[in-house]
Amino acid sequence: MEVTIHHTSGAQFVGETGSGHAIVIDGPEDIGGRNTGARPMELMLLSVGACSAVDVLHILRKGRAPVADCRVKVTGTRAETDPKVFTAIHLHFTVIGEGLKSAQVERAVKLSAEKYCSASIMLGAAAEITHDFAIENDETD
Repeated sequence: MEVTIHHTSGAQFVGETGSGHAIVIDGPEDIGGRNTGARPMELMLLSVGACSAVDVLHILRKGRAPVADCRVKVTGTRAETDPKVFTAIHLHFTVIGEGLKSAQVERAVKLSAEKYCSASIMLGAAAEITHDFAIENDETD
């Protein structure tokens, strides 16, 4: 796996993935940024949330759970001093589907957290990572 980061101006960069996708990354104005893209640490939270969501959705679908959607809100707490690493990360899953069972969702979240989500497990070496979930009925009918 490989990515390339190209400086464009100020504190702005464009990241290009080996799979052919690009994303704008920028810093705050006080360091020369223009707020034109995500901050690097925000991308870390996005990575953890996306990695976990992919796992949870895959596990539920593989188990034939009636899942229609999966959303994750990720919150991170950073250290007060440099390096301002994440000290705590919380993932709150909202899983939507008609007739979903709490045990199914709990199992999927636990498997992702403990076995499958590389990003979460890797960051867990430095930060306390917690998870919870809510189930909503699918009202698209």
